[in-house]
This record gives sequence, structure tokens and C-alpha cells, in this order.
Amino acid sequence: MFQHVFCPLVGGVAAEGGEGFSQGLTELKPLSSPLSFIGSIKSSCGLLLFAISAGANMLPAVLKLCCGITYPHLRSMAGLQRAALVAFGQEFAHWQSRGQIALPAWSPLRWTEKAEPVKQRTSALADEDVLYLRQGEAALSDALKIVESKDGWKLEMAEKNGDVIYSKVLTGNRKVFRLEAELNASTEELQDILFFRVEEMHEWNPSIRRIKVLKHMGRNTVVTHEVSAETAGNLIGQRDFLSVRHSSKIGSRVYLGGAATRLESLPPQPGFVRAEDGPTCIILEPFEDRPDRSRFIWLLNMDVKGWLPQSLVNKALPRAQADFTKHLRRRLSAQNSENHRF
Repeated sequence: MFQHVFCPLVGGVAAEGGEGFSQGLTELKPLSSPLSFIGSIKSSCGLLLFAISAGANMLPAVLKLCCGITYPHLRSMAGLQRAALVAFGQEFAHWQSRGQIALPAWSPLRWTEKAEPVKQRTSALADEDVLYLRQGEAALSDALKIVESKDGWKLEMAEKNGDVIYSKVLTGNRKVFRLEAELNASTEELQDILFFRVEEMHEWNPSIRRIKVLKHMGRNTVVTHEVSAETAGNLIGQRDFLSVRHSSKIGSRVYLGGAATRLESLPPQPGFVRAEDGPTCIILEPFEDRPDRSRFIWLLNMDVKGWLPQSLVNKALPRAQADFTKHLRRRLSAQNSENHRF
């Protein structure tokens, strides 16, 4: 619609280079005369062209004059203010592309919404990726500070297989849980299952309905959407999670970190309570004498949202950790059986 309205400006003001420009100035009506909306735009374009050719010192004064000419019309036409400014820029860019006007280097009109759309989008996308990357790295760093702190941990539960879970209350009265276990798998195998093949997790963990990777920021940072399953005995109920996940290897240790994030294209979904995790992390460390076995340390830090009593949540979360580790062991056992078969 706006393109249709402003196209006549090319022929009416500067369609023929300098001659058209002079004609446009000649046809300007006195400011005391009432101008139509199109007339005020044509007059303003002519004045702006004159100011650009005259030099940088005249442009501020002429811009004020143009605002005075068009203000009565723009004020009464809600939503057109920005469109009018965009149209000005588009027309100047059009004249410049046809060689009818050379904008000086100082001119702010050298940039318009059409000037560099591809470069602008690429820059915005790169900035967004960097933001998620830094968020993942920060989540891992913050989680490690919690899990490696020595004070405040209390034994929460101990399993017969040797797995232990400790708990700690953070500032704000949130309770976090640290599971420690030993697994019959190398750190590389566990990183592959828990990070690189995270979309397959629902195949061996019945508490997960699906996990989908929405964005990749290189090989070691992803944004995922996870939906929990409706299973019997699930005290917390069905939740969905939008998280940034980050993987890092330092020496022989592998670190997996994550935290809740936001994605404009995926707001909270109807029918789900969007829980928030993080900062959270998993530490995978090989045994010195058995590189095919690993220490598995998992910090669970989650706000399940909703109206559940915190006492119920604090009982359910360590149980969920123990169940997850049980399902992970079954997955590793099945994988080892397949490997021995071939």
C-alpha cells in the first residue's frame, strides 16, 4: 500500500535528475497554503534534496522545516509516521541507485530499511547465536560453583547400588540435588548419549515424551524443547522445558551444562506448565585405571512452577534422579550387548 502511495514521487520531484529537481523546487507551495498529504511529502522531498546538495550544515534546519510541513497530516494518520520515514529513505535510495543523486558520506539517509537487509539479518542471527553460546557457558560455570562447593550438603538418599544423592538449600530457599554414581561407560560414550544424541532420550527414558533440538550454535551448544511424559507415579505432572545446553571437555573430564532460556518462536505452550531448570550440570570423569568406566555427578536445579507444595517437589526430584540413572544404566547395558554381538 505504501509503495503505491509514494511511487509518484519519483516522477514528480526528481525523475529527470537536476531538471526535475529544479522543477520540484519551483512547484513548492508557500508554507501558509494548505497542502495535501502527497503535496507535503513532495515539498519535503524537494527541500531535502536541496539541503543534501547544499551541504551538511543546512540539513538539520531543513529537516525541521519538513517536519513542520508534514506534521498536521502525520498526526491525524495513526501508524503512518514510521512508514513515511521509511518511504523517504526508499525514494532516496532509488534515486541514488539510478545515479540521479549522490548522497555524501555524512548523510544519515545513506542507510534505509532496504539498504543492507541480508547483512543486517546475518548480523542479528550471529548476535543471537553468541547470546545462546554465552548463556550456555555461564550456566555451566555457575552450576560448577554450586556442585563443587563444600558447605551445606546433606545426605538425601542412598541406593543399594551405591548411588548417593545429596541436597543443599541455596539463597532464595531453592533446594538443589547432587547425584553421584559410577557407570560402565567411557566419558565419550556418555557424552554421545546425553548430549549429541539427546533427541533419542525418549527411547530409553520413559519419563520423557520428546526432546527436539531447535537451534545449533556450533557443535557444543544447542537450544532444546523437552516435554515430559504422563507416567504413573509422576508426582510433579507433565511439564515442558526450553533450555540451552552446552558441552565442554577439559583434560579427561567432560562437562554438560544447561539452563532455561527463551525463544521468540516458541513461547509457553497451551496445556503445559513451563518449568525452568538451571543452572545445572553433569560431570563425567573417567577412572584412572578403567577408562571404560566413569564417575557420574549430576546437579539437578529445577523450578517446576505451578502450585505444587515445595515439600512434594523436594521428594520427587531426587527420586527422578535415581530413576533417570536406572534407565541410563539399562541403555548402556543394551548398547554394550549390541557391541559384543558384532
